[in-house]
Amino acid sequence: MTLKNAKLSLNKITKSLGEVQDSREFLLKNTREIIILCSRSIIAVHKGDLKEGKKNLKQAEKLLKKYRKKATGQLRRYLITPEQEFVEAACLIAIIGKKEIPSDKKLAVMPESYVLGLLDCIGELKRNVFDKIRIGQIDDATRVFEIMEDLYLQLYTFSMYDKVVKEARRKIDVNRILVDDVRSVITEEKRRMELIKILKKIEK
Repeated sequence: MTLKNAKLSLNKITKSLGEVQDSREFLLKNTREIIILCSRSIIAVHKGDLKEGKKNLKQAEKLLKKYRKKATGQLRRYLITPEQEFVEAACLIAIIGKKEIPSDKKLAVMPESYVLGLLDCIGELKRNVFDKIRIGQIDDATRVFEIMEDLYLQLYTFSMYDKVVKEARRKIDVNRILVDDVRSVITEEKRRMELIKILKKIEK
């Protein structure tokens, strides 16, 4: 009895695992740039610069296409986080630009990435609503809130898939609080504006 066959097998496995490890490290290192570009895109949108937001998103999309070729088989999971950030930025740009939210097929992302990205987008929508209220754009703030609330309701049932879509339940719980907070603020702001109108009529 010898270890000839075992040694041959182990040598092949060592080579294969080494290649997987190198690919993993490559993806983890290089996909950080995608996450940074998506963050810049979101910041630009909040600053009112949709053009810059789209520019950064386009650069992120090019990098994603490039790295997808490297991420085959089990390595695909290392693209979940950058794809998630990409979905978040793309959907925020669509909503603020009064466009349809793109599908997972259109964005060419994994189902898990799509769901998590949409869940994260809700937090960015809250910030946008508050920004609009601050500058007196209550109608547009209401429009964005209605989308935010509808998106939350569509995603609510995904809490049952928490074991498959990691952190889905936690994000949904957080988003429920965000939606309730924004609803309260918008309701209060509308009441305040109505009161101001009534007072102005009285003054006349």
